[in-house]
Amino acid sequence: MKDAIIQLEDVWKHYQMGKVKLSALQGISLKVNKGEFLAITGKSGSGKSTIMNLIGCLDLPSKGKIHLDSKDISKLKESKLAQIRGQKIGFIFQQFNLIPTLTALENVALPGEFQNKDSLNLYNKAKKLLDSVEMGDRINHRPTQLSGGQMQRVAIARALINNPDVILADEPTGALDSKTGEQVMKLLDDLNKKEGKSIVIVTHDDSLIRYADRVIELKDGMITREYSNQEAK
Repeated sequence: MKDAIIQLEDVWKHYQMGKVKLSALQGISLKVNKGEFLAITGKSGSGKSTIMNLIGCLDLPSKGKIHLDSKDISKLKESKLAQIRGQKIGFIFQQFNLIPTLTALENVALPGEFQNKDSLNLYNKAKKLLDSVEMGDRINHRPTQLSGGQMQRVAIARALINNPDVILADEPTGALDSKTGEQVMKLLDDLNKKEGKSIVIVTHDDSLIRYADRVIELKDGMITREYSNQEAK
């Protein structure tokens, strides 16, 4: 059994809507293992976005514990959580979340700026990452000058700038055509198999689960099924 890099223990997440308390997650326990490719699936309203926010240290649970590299982060202050998040986790979003006024190179380097890294080394690394995702000839282009697939490649390079242990991708192909989506998934697959990155994708697209080692299905804030990719095939 591989070592867990992220572990959720009996995690609940409640939201107060006026006088009504809604439970987005109900007693979730799961592990993300080092070097694993994990897919989390479910229909709209199943709790996928909530669990992504918790795995990515973007939010804290109402109840339960979350361990990152064996450290309980479930009660940390936001400043400390942001620091850990920046060092350990790279994010890829469906709508790319690139800053429109920055070039591709500047967008990739930005998370490193937040970690106070040396600018010269940072921008050299950002250029190499853009080269690695076949965007080396677009480093001075702004997002409005790029296609959806090109923006997602920039987003992948940005996710790697701080050399995170975990890449968390929220519907990574949702805004892309099928051919470009396959290219993006191949990039994520290579990061997993060739570089040993732990990959977690959150998706409602069942066609993406073939890339995963393990699949977790959510419904009404609970895990209803968990299986290996061999079983899925």
